[in-house]
Amino acid sequence: MSNDNWGWRARFGLFIVGNEAVPEAEWWAMAPSGVSVHAARVTARAPWLRWRDDRRDVEPEDDLVRGCRQFAAMRLSAVVIAHSSSSLLGGKGWDEAAVVSLLPLLGDGTIVTTNGIDTCAALRASGSKRPFLVLPPWFNDETVAAGCRYYADHGFTLAGHLRYDPGRKWRDLAPGELVGQGAGFEQEIEPLYAQIRAACPADADGVLIAGTGFRCVGILEALEQDLKRPVISANQASLWHCLRLAGVQAKVDGYGSLLRL
Repeated sequence: MSNDNWGWRARFGLFIVGNEAVPEAEWWAMAPSGVSVHAARVTARAPWLRWRDDRRDVEPEDDLVRGCRQFAAMRLSAVVIAHSSSSLLGGKGWDEAAVVSLLPLLGDGTIVTTNGIDTCAALRASGSKRPFLVLPPWFNDETVAAGCRYYADHGFTLAGHLRYDPGRKWRDLAPGELVGQGAGFEQEIEPLYAQIRAACPADADGVLIAGTGFRCVGILEALEQDLKRPVISANQASLWHCLRLAGVQAKVDGYGSLLRL
């Protein structure tokens, strides 16, 4: 019989940006046998669940409510808000509030997590306390600052950060214009590899590449070999965490040491 990608070990639901192709592609590339990936698309602005005025809880955007209703019928093992920007801009406490908000919509038995929770768990599992943070070129200054603040608020001391330079073709565009002009579908991983390798500080004990729409899992293994330290990406971290939360202990080769822990 031929492989049909049926999720007989686990099924994962992903909330992803409506016009991005990278998250599904990278998850399917890394997913072990018997694990399936199912996406719901979101067009709302980040964060995808809005803080109420008292900042005690959050309200999900309509796309998430609709997606949860669909996911609830799919017997999923875990659902992840696969959007780095929502966690970063939501700030400290947002991830936990988002999980509490979505759980009742998904029903009993489905685990809920976020990319912020997943990347923090991955850094801790890898023993990284002083990571070098790498951010996509479409993150504006506010989101870059929020990213640095987010990881500091969660107990990490950044060794530095880098917003990737996508090259001459894109350099004159503002960060907010890049995706609309097609930069998300013309990403090259070789220049990203070179920039991370050149810029990674000597005192960094790991690398974290944020942004689930940021194509990068193809260079994780090479970077780890050259930098001699763990390299974590947003999609890799969420897949790893969902696997462990679902009790799937499969090891995955070729996409960084995290997936072999």
